[in-house]
Amino acid sequence: MQTTFVLVHSPSVGPSTWAFVAESLERRGHAAVVPDLTGVSAGGAPYWPRVVAAVRAATPPDVPVVLVVHSNAGYFLPAIKEGLGERVVACVFADAAIPPGQGLVKTAEEAFLPFLHDLAGPEGVLPRWTDWWDEEDIVAMLPDPAVRIRVAAEQPRLPLDYYTQPIPVPAGWDDVRCSCLWFSAPYEKQAAEATRRGWPVARVPGRHLHQTVDPEAVTDALLRLCGKS
Repeated sequence: MQTTFVLVHSPSVGPSTWAFVAESLERRGHAAVVPDLTGVSAGGAPYWPRVVAAVRAATPPDVPVVLVVHSNAGYFLPAIKEGLGERVVACVFADAAIPPGQGLVKTAEEAFLPFLHDLAGPEGVLPRWTDWWDEEDIVAMLPDPAVRIRVAAEQPRLPLDYYTQPIPVPAGWDDVRCSCLWFSAPYEKQAAEATRRGWPVARVPGRHLHQTVDPEAVTDALLRLCGKS
């Protein structure tokens, strides 16, 4: 039975951040889906059940699944895996946060919260993620103007409490093949943590949204990590 790659974007951005890798996988004969998580903040906290529901709704039933998560979607992977059940055969953290073995996590570290509070202001709603940073940084991360416009246009404006709500981490979530695909320098510590856990680690040097810049190289690395190259 063919394995489906489920490419999960950070709810801070949108599905276009994985669209090009999905197309690359499909050209090579692999099934791929990109769940749309841009609406998960509608209706208020908690948000993680909507993330799980959105991924389940987009994933074909009764097929083996490789979960690939990017950025802060990594924090949701254990809950998503539990929601999909035994069909998850592998997990890949692509420039993504790696959660603990069990317990609770939040999508932002305490040291980052003052920055988010300042951005949110009295309304408690953040600007689009690409508006958090200097324009030259976004241009460097998304050098193609058409891609930059596409990615920016679909981003949601998340409430501040998206980053402070606890997400459950069920014990045993890492009982399948897990690996780490590392792009950008800030995620070196996640790559080191993956190495500490004994996971395979691959490096495709780039910036945080490198899957939009060189989807073929990212696809190559994903397939190697999953033993499908």
